[in-house]
Amino acid sequence: MDINRFRELEVFICVVENGSFSAAARTCGMTPSAISKLISRLESRLGSRLFNRSTRQLQFTLEGQLFYERGVGILAELNEAERSVSECHVPRGRLRVNANVTFGHHFLLPLIPIFSSLYPDITLDIVLTDTVVDILGQRSDIAVRAGPLKDSSLIARKLGQAKMVIVGSPLYLQKRGIPQHPDDLGNHNLLSANYMRSINGWPFVVDGVRRQISTKGTIQASDGEALRYLAIEHGGLARLAKFRVKDDINRNKLCTVLDAFNMDDMEDIHAVFVGHGGYMPLRVRAFLDFLVDNVNIDSK
Repeated sequence: MDINRFRELEVFICVVENGSFSAAARTCGMTPSAISKLISRLESRLGSRLFNRSTRQLQFTLEGQLFYERGVGILAELNEAERSVSECHVPRGRLRVNANVTFGHHFLLPLIPIFSSLYPDITLDIVLTDTVVDILGQRSDIAVRAGPLKDSSLIARKLGQAKMVIVGSPLYLQKRGIPQHPDDLGNHNLLSANYMRSINGWPFVVDGVRRQISTKGTIQASDGEALRYLAIEHGGLARLAKFRVKDDINRNKLCTVLDAFNMDDMEDIHAVFVGHGGYMPLRVRAFLDFLVDNVNIDSK
């Protein structure tokens, strides 16, 4: 019996991206039972289970995730090959971008109208959150991340480095005192984020040795803008990107402390995406190239 491997892959990806057999059936113009039989046939041929069906929510296995990641690239490459002939290499389609709130407000959003004027056939879906998102799970094309990258399955392009500073309001520092050494932070309320990061705590260099101070305070917040506001309103000390608080420092709303101990406190900013074999859809390449050419974090 002839096997339409392309159609199998297309339907499998449709199931993953729609989250259920019934939703995929509507998208693919098939019945749910036909979808189920096709997936079962595919699993039998591969000798691996692609989905766990024991829960109400359809979840793919490790093998299913790998097959999806590779399959998306193969399917997209074929689609791009067809479009490159018929559409003269014009980037088009929906592009979902995740970015942290600070980067979004300071860099991304001001550039979006320019990008849209250059690429009118690309539809942008922008999500701003300081939570580290699962690109595959969120069905995102690109995510902007600050700090070290742990996920080796992601391809990254560096956008720059952000200088980090410790800040507090003049009134807060007047009441609680200006810390002269990282050990003095035990006497202060340290504002921190309530989302998981690859590095928890504040890094310092003391006598040539790198140290990390645990953030212990009475207030946590979900994003950097909230921490900035709390610092301005005398809630405590916060560690934030300098470009975020530069204007506040110039207006004497915030003051930096412990500068001598965190001179090299920098966080790399990357744009990351899922990819294999160097393949990159045209819409993704266009957006990444645009960010690299137009974002200038280091000058802030």
